[in-house]
Amino acid sequence: MDLNTVWFILVGVLLTGYAMLDGFDLGVGALHLFVKKDEDRRIFLNAIGPVWDGNEVWLVTGGGALFAAFPMAYATVFSGFYLAFMALLCGLIFRAVAIEFRSKESWGWWRQMWDIGFSLGSIGSSFLIGVAMGNILVGIELDARGNYIGGFWALLNPYAVLLGLTTIALFTMHGSIYLVMKTEGELQARLRRWVNRTIGIFLFFYIILNVATLVYAPHILEILRARPWLLAVFALNVLVVMNIPRQNHKGNEFAAFLSSCGAMILLMVLFGLTVYPHMVLSMPNPENSLTIYNAASTAKTHFIMLIMAIIGIPVVLAYTVSVYYIFRGKVRLTEHSY
Repeated sequence: MDLNTVWFILVGVLLTGYAMLDGFDLGVGALHLFVKKDEDRRIFLNAIGPVWDGNEVWLVTGGGALFAAFPMAYATVFSGFYLAFMALLCGLIFRAVAIEFRSKESWGWWRQMWDIGFSLGSIGSSFLIGVAMGNILVGIELDARGNYIGGFWALLNPYAVLLGLTTIALFTMHGSIYLVMKTEGELQARLRRWVNRTIGIFLFFYIILNVATLVYAPHILEILRARPWLLAVFALNVLVVMNIPRQNHKGNEFAAFLSSCGAMILLMVLFGLTVYPHMVLSMPNPENSLTIYNAASTAKTHFIMLIMAIIGIPVVLAYTVSVYYIFRGKVRLTEHSY
């Protein structure tokens, strides 16, 4: 295994960490307007209040690792997807502001305004993340220099939009499971019923997405023929997803949440193994694609960064684990709550 592959894996780990951790934050936001009582909405906010900003660090770190390890891919993606990424950034900023400002005043219209902003920012961010991943899977139009030559609206192709909707469904499922773990009483009982519904919605979109993949990304069939063991990863992912309602029905909310995390990890593993060794696939001219080799930094850069990663990643993991341990348990509203 060369350093290019090692850094492909490390970037994937960081982005998987973001999807798994900030995914339930975004899912909570997507569900926020489905509860009407102010107290319930405050419980939703305080369920993610201590951890949401730390979760987004994984996205920043993943973007930084992509920039340093594969600068050509970073330049192509961030310039070609510029408007989409600016919209994503605005959505993430707006939901963060909404969390902080929402409970500063007790006026009904004030809280409702920020509730809507929080929910729309979460849904929009989830959708744009899925759209970006959809375009990476199906391929975008690059010239011989690796520059994106399509327009903004070309990014909103049917397959990318479908993956955007699937991502919303996935994060909503993940968020509902997290909320079951953080609540109690009547609200928790209601959320348990929501979990089964969100799983059903996610599976509906996931099945349609896999059928659409055969139509919009036929090159993936060639990858499956070359790597038939990917079907075993897919089957394992389905089994893990099916374990979520089983654990939820048994009242094991923590086990259900771990299953949800496992399902998201396996989905990201499947995504990474499908696109490898490409960083940005070019369609309809695959010879212009950016790979982990022609888009990479020098071997010296990779080696120095690897040393920094070996030092830094355990620190980030320790911080993440400690925060979740400190703020474990059910949400209790106090005068200092959001």
